Amino acid sequence: MSRRSALASLGAAGLLLLSGCGGAPTSGPAPGSDQPTAAEAVYAEVDPLTGAARHDRLVELAAQEGNTLSLYTSLNADIADIVVPQFEQATGVHVDVYRADSETVLQRTLQEASAGFAGADVVETNATQMAIIATQGLTGDYEGEQRNKINEQFRYEGWTPTRFNIFAPAWNTNLVRADLVPHRWEDLADPKYDGILSLEVSDYDWYMTLHTYYEQQGMPAADIDRLFADMVQGSKVAKGHSGQVELLSAGEFGVVAASYTYLTNKARVNGAPVDDQPFVEPVVARANGAGLLRSSKHPATAMLFMDWMLNDGQKIILDNGLTPAVMPDGTDPLAGHQVLPVDVQQLIEEGNDWSARYDELVRGGEQLPEK
Repeated sequence: MSRRSALASLGAAGLLLLSGCGGAPTSGPAPGSDQPTAAEAVYAEVDPLTGAARHDRLVELAAQEGNTLSLYTSLNADIADIVVPQFEQATGVHVDVYRADSETVLQRTLQEASAGFAGADVVETNATQMAIIATQGLTGDYEGEQRNKINEQFRYEGWTPTRFNIFAPAWNTNLVRADLVPHRWEDLADPKYDGILSLEVSDYDWYMTLHTYYEQQGMPAADIDRLFADMVQGSKVAKGHSGQVELLSAGEFGVVAASYTYLTNKARVNGAPVDDQPFVEPVVARANGAGLLRSSKHPATAMLFMDWMLNDGQKIILDNGLTPAVMPDGTDPLAGHQVLPVDVQQLIEEGNDWSARYDELVRGGEQLPEK
């Protein structure tokens, strides 16, 4: 019997157990444990529900849990400070937020799991970190109508995308003539970009994804390496995507090889002379997302947050310049594009090697001071 089937069989009996015990246990499962938890009984009972029946059941159970939620997230503070209060206002739930960079969120989650301490109900962070947490067996099953609308290439086991980082070339419209606007990734290797192209020092996930794509297309490895080497030749290597877009806006260079599209759009909306349209295809996309922890002390409240995040929360994500996992009208934000998802399992297994290779590669460019 699959773990999902075993959990479904817990059903109402598991929920009665929760009610009799006054909530979920205060200690979590050991990493990798397959023994179903009290929180997973809630997930199994609510997952099949839809619409008003699902929402009403979650509201009922969340009230029994004390309308309290513990959220660990790497969302930028300015976005988290909008998302969390609006969720609290919409639901009456009080959220305790631990916000840090993605690596710190990962380490805290793993350390608490190792100690058997149930800290977070929901973890929301970058793809690689979420994949590691899920691979360690720390997240429970989550299904729902909104999750089913997410691009199929990003429906991961154990966690659900809430937003995307899309990599695309961007350029300064005051400096770049029409003949310099890139239409293919390979265009960036042209010598005409020497001195005006910028790469970002940590983009090894973009590099890995494109390199692997070219391999799958049958391009010889030597030609792929030469292509990236030609991109780097004469390039300016920046540290940090936000600072890189600021430098692009100021005319420090003319083209960014792989800008985050939400940063380019934010700068453009604020009046900067930058553009990235039309996107170079195929689009390289990396998901950021969230998972419900198997050790959650407030599992129904955690599900209520996930449902809200994939509904009302997506409009907030979009309104603040990020790319949602699902558009507010229920459509796919990546529709109409050829999409290359960053392979998070490949990052886990081979990330150190790709990072080292990319570090060596970008040493050939001019290193700019951090902005």
